[in-house]
Amino acid sequence: MLTRGDDYPLHQTSEPIAFAGPDRNFYDRYFFNGYSPDGRIFFAAAMGFYPQLGIVDAAFCVLVDGVQHNLRASRRSAGERLDLAVGPISIAIDAPLERLRLSIAVNDGPLRAELSFSARHFPIAEPRFIRRTGTRLFMDYTRMTQNGGWSGWVEVGGARHDAGGWMGTRDRSWGIRPVGTPDSQPPAEGGFSQFFWLWTPMNFADQSLFFHSNDDGAGEPWNRRAVLVGARGERHFAAPAFDLAWEAGTRRIASATIMLDAGTTLALSPTGPVFAMSGLGYTHPIWGHGRDHGADAVTAHDVLTADERAWGNPLAMHVQSLVHAELTDGGAVQRGMGVLEQLFVGPHAPTGLAGLMDPA
Repeated sequence: MLTRGDDYPLHQTSEPIAFAGPDRNFYDRYFFNGYSPDGRIFFAAAMGFYPQLGIVDAAFCVLVDGVQHNLRASRRSAGERLDLAVGPISIAIDAPLERLRLSIAVNDGPLRAELSFSARHFPIAEPRFIRRTGTRLFMDYTRMTQNGGWSGWVEVGGARHDAGGWMGTRDRSWGIRPVGTPDSQPPAEGGFSQFFWLWTPMNFADQSLFFHSNDDGAGEPWNRRAVLVGARGERHFAAPAFDLAWEAGTRRIASATIMLDAGTTLALSPTGPVFAMSGLGYTHPIWGHGRDHGADAVTAHDVLTADERAWGNPLAMHVQSLVHAELTDGGAVQRGMGVLEQLFVGPHAPTGLAGLMDPA
């Protein structure tokens, strides 16, 4: 099966580009978020290719005035991986690793947009994520992450918002993680019942900070990284740690302190409403990643109110929160803004989490 991708020098094996190895769960994904300086408007977008499933899907979501508006789209891909459009949602790469455009064309819902992302720095490569459930591979993927600025506009219900001066983050990840319909035969050891995930891309005036951690139930990290990126390049931290305070009766973070080293500390304070990642398909029962919605492109729209994004709704367990950030580095203090992504399933001894989804 030959596609347009085969005319580019991108092959990694003797197979055509359309074939992505033997694992049905291979995926190749774009993610974006952005926010106004006052935190009143937050948007996020994603597009995922699932070559072995023959599916490509996308979503664009805007959180404004306490309401999250979700646009989702899906189509069959026929193996073509250079067609970066799904229904009204499209991506254009103006300069690889530097400038990208995100367009939401006129559709039968309230969302439209023309947005341009300009990188602040070269992307960072996060450590490779490899995790097994017993003998079965659960995850094996790579992600690159990059902060940047936005220009253009976002429209919600006919009200247009200028995105000039907005900041945000984009990432690209590819590899293996569960996609499409669930496996009909779960691992003999059972499906995954513990997952602890923190992800914190932060924007400061002259640098970006990235911290993430995947921990096991005992609190041991199986994938953790902290790096500052600025004019002096990348500054890595060997043994970062964190301390969390919980919102009462939930698994949501009220405040976080990340200790990068003895002289460098990041303090995070969530502000404003949370964004439910189910808008982008994460854990969604119908619009989960890689689900087949038919041969023709289809779209869907819905909203999530503040009450529907409260703790306890399965559609709002995986969230991103806008946060104020205060970075103390060798006595100097910088203030910035960013996103705290959080998904906590099962126990985590150091922070007091127990059971499957018991509140902290």
